[in-house]
Amino acid sequence: MVINNEDKEQQILRGLRIKNIRENELHLNKTDLASKLKISSQFLGLVEKGKGNLTYRSIKLLRDLSGHSADYIIYGLDDSIISDTKKYLEYFSEEDLINGLNLLKDLIYLIKNSKL
Repeated sequence: MVINNEDKEQQILRGLRIKNIRENELHLNKTDLASKLKISSQFLGLVEKGKGNLTYRSIKLLRDLSGHSADYIIYGLDDSIISDTKKYLEYFSEEDLINGLNLLKDLIYLIKNSKL
């Protein structure tokens, strides 16, 4: 399988994200994180250098450990809205949330059908 330059660049960036999560968020060394991901520390080192990819299972474990979405880990997509939304939603009952969604639907309908 041939990896093109764009894929290689993404693999390197993904490795840097994983290293950043390990060092700056989880505060783990390679051996400890590798153990939690059920991989060798040598392989984790290759992943962090952009020379390997985690399996689905390892990404899921990292997602669960870090609280980041798989989209962030794999593609670098901003996932702060997920954690922010969870924090805000804790203040509301299920009934409040249903009413809020219905209000949002009405607002979307009004915006789509307004002739400004």
